[in-house]
Amino acid sequence: MADSKALAIRDNTAVALAGPSGSLESYLSAVGAIPVLSEQEEQDLAHRYHDDGDLDAARSLVISNLRFVVHVARGYQGYGLPLADLIQEGNVGLMKAVKRFDPNVGVRLISFAVHWIRAEIHEYVIRNWRIVKVATTKAQRKLFFNLRKAKHRLGWFSKDEVDNVARDLGVSSEQVLEMEGRLSSQDMAFDPHPGAGESDEDVYAPAQYLPDHDSDPANAVEASDWSESGSRRLNQALSQLDDRSRAILQARWMDDDNKATLQELADTYGVSAERIRQIENGAIKKLRGYMTA
Repeated sequence: MADSKALAIRDNTAVALAGPSGSLESYLSAVGAIPVLSEQEEQDLAHRYHDDGDLDAARSLVISNLRFVVHVARGYQGYGLPLADLIQEGNVGLMKAVKRFDPNVGVRLISFAVHWIRAEIHEYVIRNWRIVKVATTKAQRKLFFNLRKAKHRLGWFSKDEVDNVARDLGVSSEQVLEMEGRLSSQDMAFDPHPGAGESDEDVYAPAQYLPDHDSDPANAVEASDWSESGSRRLNQALSQLDDRSRAILQARWMDDDNKATLQELADTYGVSAERIRQIENGAIKKLRGYMTA
């Protein structure tokens, strides 16, 4: 009986194995149609995987419990994260639970798997709810999820409410206030979004407060003077060359649109290409001497 139901699960719900990567509605419909295993059927499949390493049995256990992952994932929609991503993370937790499930303990798989499903979803929420992590330690993660539920019921905390929550969760009032501040804060874009605000105050972002070392007026003046000085010295050096050397350098290095080849210049002056190369090299050496003098 367990074999026949496992075969039906595998054949009728192949779309579920791909996860909610396509249409979420079709995925939810597919996993909702998967038959639930009885306790005996689940035990048979679990023993086949646990004792014999039967991967088909493990796959059937995972697929038959996908509906429960969806149920758990829906409880985390209030964090503003895509349901499909929450389900995917929960499915990872389910697969980890199947791998570690011992059928000899005497509990149903889903009772054991809930911990792993929630753990994977918790990690995903903490990792993606804010750009900067709001909780890094185990105690902070526990406080994050429990405090958010308490705020949903209580709204803004008074001092008495802070003390009550701290006592219920076994943490200090300072830790409660710190996490409350993290929950109420919002991410700020490092760079302002174009057209994000009507006034200059609306588009300020952290990037605008960083120093721009390239905008130093002294550096700008120095760079401008150096450029002008270099251009002036180059023109003076070129004026020291003979007309032919200056024309060859002009044709070889200074005409951006149509630079001449050695052979073209050789044809123009009626000499060999090697002679043009020698004149060019000599002119360059003279320029260097004039520029560094």
